[in-house]
Amino acid sequence: MVEMMGPMDIAFPHLNIYLENVPKSFTVFGFTIAFYGLIIGIGALLGVMLVAQVAKRTGQDPDLYWDLAIYLLIFSIIGARLYYVAFSWDMYKDNPISILYIRNGGLAIYGGIITGFITLFFYTRIKKKSYFLLADTGVFGVIVGQIFGRWGNFTNREAFGEYTDGLFAMRLPIDAIRTNEITDTMWEHFVEGTNYVQVSPTFLYESMWNVMILVLMLLYVKHKKFDGEVGLLYIGGYGLGRLWIEGLRTDQLLIPHTQLPVSQVIATCLFLFAVITDIVVRVLIAKGKIQPALISKYTEHDKSETSKEEKIESSTEEKSEK
Repeated sequence: MVEMMGPMDIAFPHLNIYLENVPKSFTVFGFTIAFYGLIIGIGALLGVMLVAQVAKRTGQDPDLYWDLAIYLLIFSIIGARLYYVAFSWDMYKDNPISILYIRNGGLAIYGGIITGFITLFFYTRIKKKSYFLLADTGVFGVIVGQIFGRWGNFTNREAFGEYTDGLFAMRLPIDAIRTNEITDTMWEHFVEGTNYVQVSPTFLYESMWNVMILVLMLLYVKHKKFDGEVGLLYIGGYGLGRLWIEGLRTDQLLIPHTQLPVSQVIATCLFLFAVITDIVVRVLIAKGKIQPALISKYTEHDKSETSKEEKIESSTEEKSEK
């Protein structure tokens, strides 16, 4: 690996990967487009496409979710921005108008998730649909959006963690990142004659963790005991991963007047809420106080399709005998 990195280079020394001139944006007809926004947009689109397929598979109307996606996208971005501003108020209090400069960065995923669930609540009340069924379906889009969205952090050289010399260690030029995110430990391992720091690629850790959660959700969805359980799997699984990943990051948002990272506190609460709620509902189902999902609508849909196939086969056999 080279000792002096280019200002836009990114390297993974132990993987023998050296990426030259990784841009943060590109220009089309004089208009600058940030890769961060583009990647999030692609993730959102793919997420809604997956949700539409899940909805179709469960006998729901996919158009309902395409309609919902518009509202979720708008209000989740607003919520993610307000969450970030609320816990970074010192950056905006002297120039409140800068709150609107969203292209300069500053979105917090938890703000988007919380606002998304609130938006879903009002949407289901208006449409007179099951909140928990739509939540179970919609979270597939959320997790896909997060998987892709973290790679926007990669192009922005942000959301990284403390110094590491592990297999996935990442090197970033000092001039490409915010000075306040360079820790004392990073400086202690800084090598004279170089121009980079070596960090933990927490964006990669979180993206891969979310892939695992998505796989678990896809495998479990046919076996859920009640509507809302897949949603609990998502918030509990994501919360557990974020709990340890957030501890590595150097750009933590802290609860005012404390040294507690707000994301770790919320992650802990969400994980505990998901586990406890799942246990309580299962106990209530066992006691007959709550009706379980009939192995959910997935099974009902599968049975319907199987029944149709059996009728077709039976009809074909009868005609053959004649």
